[in-house]
Amino acid sequence: MGMDAIDRKLVELLQADATLPIAELASRVNLSQTPCWKRVQRLKEEGVIRAQVALCDARKLGVGTTVFVAVRTNQHTEEWARQFVQAVRDIPEVVETYRMSGETDYLLRIVVSDIDDYDRVYKQLIRAVPLFDVSSSFAMEQIKYSTALPVR
Repeated sequence: MGMDAIDRKLVELLQADATLPIAELASRVNLSQTPCWKRVQRLKEEGVIRAQVALCDARKLGVGTTVFVAVRTNQHTEEWARQFVQAVRDIPEVVETYRMSGETDYLLRIVVSDIDDYDRVYKQLIRAVPLFDVSSSFAMEQIKYSTALPVR
């Protein structure tokens, strides 16, 4: 989709604070409220804005430990892939999953309370689907975290 400078600014503003009232958004992009509202609706309809969510503090929710898990499989079948996808979707602690190129087949980001909690999630995963190799790395410090995508 073609986005002009106003659309890009609206996306930037909404990524920073999705609770901004239309009046505030309109003021910041120099539009009246109705055209601004229509632009936001169009951005939603076209899928540029997929969802508006609340970002929560992981530590305050008791899941302040982040684990990156590299998964390798020796089974590259559609059935195995379906089982794996369903398994990671069924585990709420798995917050991101990527199919990768290279030596690692899948990369997972898992949030848990501590190592024992990760062990529970790990056992749940290996019960659900056979895996060839699993390598886990615990994040020591979060240096940068953003949900905002670059808008060009």
